[in-house]
Amino acid sequence: MILYRCFAWSERARPAAPDGPLWFPREFQGEGRHDNPDLYGCLYLADREISCVVEQLARFRGQRLSASLLRRRGLPLGLAALELDGAPLLDLDDPRVLTRERLRPSLVATRSRDVTQPQARALHEKHPDAAGLRWWSSYEAQWANVTLFDRAARSLHVESVRVLTLDDPAVIEAADFFGLRVV
Repeated sequence: MILYRCFAWSERARPAAPDGPLWFPREFQGEGRHDNPDLYGCLYLADREISCVVEQLARFRGQRLSASLLRRRGLPLGLAALELDGAPLLDLDDPRVLTRERLRPSLVATRSRDVTQPQARALHEKHPDAAGLRWWSSYEAQWANVTLFDRAARSLHVESVRVLTLDDPAVIEAADFFGLRVV
């Protein structure tokens, strides 16, 4: 399965080193949907390029999109295609999984981290073979997002990485999604 990650990328970094495409940035985690950095690091991925780029550009809605908005911590945003080899995901978009885990869709989709982080912790502990969680994007329900736990690192491989620019098709599509004007 190919998954996409949009992240602050250092082209000189080794894949699993800080700012590399396979780096689990545990030390920067704590505020994200499924973050539990005391237990695990995680990567936030998507099943398509636009979904992970939209996540990065969401906070700029209503602004002009300039090249400076495609940088984080002084680094350019990179878009990585990562292959996940056969590691199982808990699909929180599957009614059978929700029923088995006693979860409600509204509680999976909430933006309230005091709800989603304990859910992720419990699922991580209950399912030690699960590579991560799959759920729907809050921006478009047909897009799937994946939280990959660091225990899946050995099942993840880099297919490609590119620096995002204003003329990149994924950036253009994400800008159109939000109605961002490109400078």
